[in-house]
Amino acid sequence: MILYTVRRFINYLILTVLATVIGYVLASAVLSPAARFYGKNPRPSDAAIEASLRRLGVDPNVPLLQRTWEWMSNIFLHGSFGLENNLDPVGHDMLVRSGISLQLLLIGSLLGALLGVSFGVWGAVRQYRLSDQVVTYASYLILATPVFVFGVILMILATNFNDAVSKQVIAFTGQYTPGLDGTWNIVLDRVSHLFLPTIALAALGAAEYSRYQRNAMLDVLSADYIRTARSKGRTRGSAMVRHGVRVALIPMSTYFAYSFGTLVAGSTFLELIFSWHGMGELALTSITENDVNATAGSVFYLSILVLISSTLAEVLYAALDPRVRI
Repeated sequence: MILYTVRRFINYLILTVLATVIGYVLASAVLSPAARFYGKNPRPSDAAIEASLRRLGVDPNVPLLQRTWEWMSNIFLHGSFGLENNLDPVGHDMLVRSGISLQLLLIGSLLGALLGVSFGVWGAVRQYRLSDQVVTYASYLILATPVFVFGVILMILATNFNDAVSKQVIAFTGQYTPGLDGTWNIVLDRVSHLFLPTIALAALGAAEYSRYQRNAMLDVLSADYIRTARSKGRTRGSAMVRHGVRVALIPMSTYFAYSFGTLVAGSTFLELIFSWHGMGELALTSITENDVNATAGSVFYLSILVLISSTLAEVLYAALDPRVRI
């Protein structure tokens, strides 16, 4: 099991490095870091612009391969991702912002996976009944609704709720309210700000996972090993939970790794809607501001998340199906 996990981790680590290099190359080829100087009045001299770009390590006069090599060397040797356009270290900004984003992403993805698997199994067991129809239509409605629209709808509902109780129970602007005193007040305030974006992200994940899990569960309900377990005296519920759900989770573990990027994209838009200054905001603003180093750092962050999720999916796959360890 350990050897299998190490092999898979090394494979995904190589892919992460390749994705990061390609991200930097594409950002350098597409973005124009000098464009932000052209609209200034008075416009800086060409020598000043070239000196600024050279300091950032994005001078187009330097060959692209050389810039890429220097950028990757700084990461491996010094742990530095370069400077942003405002001369702030990209690595420090990523460290602060990733902590903010992971609060939303980890809780939302875990809740979405648990709810999605539960609703999927429930829908398969009660196929075509009212509860299955309700879950199906709700899932399709959520999947058909853009993430930012879903977030705005939740904000409207929260506003109406706050007006109904005449109190700010649910807060949805920013990560916290500045100036609060007392540990208990701070904790409640954090939970209040986390509530709506977490609900939105968990609903998105649950809608996706429930459809996939339902189909996987339907495939195993009529399997021979389920009937064998029933013939040996197990109840229907025990046979499905002990044998059916475990087998149905095997393809689900793979699906989780490859759908994790969708949740990251959803969390990016939710950060903008709810004014969370996380990695999603950094990724979008770095592209609009032609910030090569910050854009490449965002690609590295996303690659690390996919690396971790893929490795966890492989571990779960091996735990559910021992044959893959051979």
